[in-house]
Amino acid sequence: METLLPLLGFAVATSVTPGPNVLMVAAAAANHGVRATLPHMLGITFGFAAMLLIVGVGLAAPFAAWPMVHTVLKWGGAAWLLVLAWKIARAGAPGEGPSRPPLGFLGAALFQWVNPKAWMIALAAIPAFTTPAGDTLAETLRIAAVFAVVCLPCTAVWAGLGAGAGRVLRTPASLRAFNCAMAALMVASLLPAFV
Repeated sequence: METLLPLLGFAVATSVTPGPNVLMVAAAAANHGVRATLPHMLGITFGFAAMLLIVGVGLAAPFAAWPMVHTVLKWGGAAWLLVLAWKIARAGAPGEGPSRPPLGFLGAALFQWVNPKAWMIALAAIPAFTTPAGDTLAETLRIAAVFAVVCLPCTAVWAGLGAGAGRVLRTPASLRAFNCAMAALMVASLLPAFV
């Protein structure tokens, strides 16, 4: 229990700071509203918790044994994020061009597996908040539960910021500028994974 408060602080800090998940949520909320973005937010919440469980109980050792798998995943995830950043930057104003809905629950949940920030958090949280002699499953469940509780409110902050920006940005040019800024921030969020 002595690690619960540090874990909570770690979960909040890593969930609310800019990264691909929250930037995509902000852009989606600006373009489609918070209600339409809710499945995306729930997909992040449950998808990342599931990822933490799977990594905690089984994938950490294979990644340590075969670092190339992690490297391939990191570069593949970065490439996918660049594609998503391009799509966000090119998104038009609501009603302009073909309508693209926000990422849904399943897409957001699966996105965690190619999100470099999600991998960095998972690979840092598991060894930091488990003990060598402890019950790995119970400790990993606790980590996943804390992130599941924290993630939705943290993404909601960014959805609110995005929706507010969407109401202020009334012209197609200003909304495009916002989308380009979100795309640029998404690309910038990749830098810590590669520096």
